[in-house]
Amino acid sequence: MKSNIITGLILSGGQGRRMEGADKGLLMLDQRTLVEHVIARLRPQVSALLINANRHLERYAAFGYPVVSDTFDGFAGPLAGLHAGLSTASTPWIATAPCDSPMLPRDLVARLYAAAQQHGAPLAVARTDDRLHPVFALVHRRVLPDLTAYLQDGDRKVGLWFTRIGGVEVSFDDQAEAFRNINTQSDLDALKERPPSFQENFS
Repeated sequence: MKSNIITGLILSGGQGRRMEGADKGLLMLDQRTLVEHVIARLRPQVSALLINANRHLERYAAFGYPVVSDTFDGFAGPLAGLHAGLSTASTPWIATAPCDSPMLPRDLVARLYAAAQQHGAPLAVARTDDRLHPVFALVHRRVLPDLTAYLQDGDRKVGLWFTRIGGVEVSFDDQAEAFRNINTQSDLDALKERPPSFQENFS
C-alpha cells in the first residue's frame, strides 16, 4: 500500500445525543481525549489527517490538523462528514474512523486498501461477524459527485449508499474488540474500569 495516497478523516461531527449532548471526541480516557487516542492509531497509517467537527472547532484545531465542517446543515450524519473530507483532501483515497473508537485496528487502512484494490471497488468497509461498521471505511474521491447528489436528495442512510456505490466488505473478525465504540457514559465508564490486561489496547 502506498500510504501517501490516503488521507485519514476522523469523524467528530455528531451531536452526542446518547451522551447527553457531549462532544464525544473531547471526552477523557486515560488522561487523553478520545480523539487523541484515535489520532494515535490512525495517523501512522495515512499520509495526512483531517478532523471533521461541527462544534468546538478551536479545540479540535489545537491538535494540529485541519478541521473541516459539514456543508450540509442539521448534523446530517457521517456521510456529511465524509463529504466534507472528500471535498477537502488532496489524495485520491480517504480512510474514515469515528472519534469514539479508541482501539481501532492498527492495520485498518492497509486491509481496506488491499480489498478495494483486489475487487476494483471505490469503497471498502469493515465488518465483524454479521455487523457492518460503516464509519470505518476507505473511500475513493471519484464517488464525491454521487455522494453529493445523494445528500442533496435528502438521503442519509450509510448502508444504502454503500450498496449503491458498489462497496466491498472486509472481515475483521480477528479484531472484533477493536471496533468497540463509546456511545454512552456507561460505555466510557466500562473502559475506564477495564482490567489491567486491557491496557495493551492503549499502548
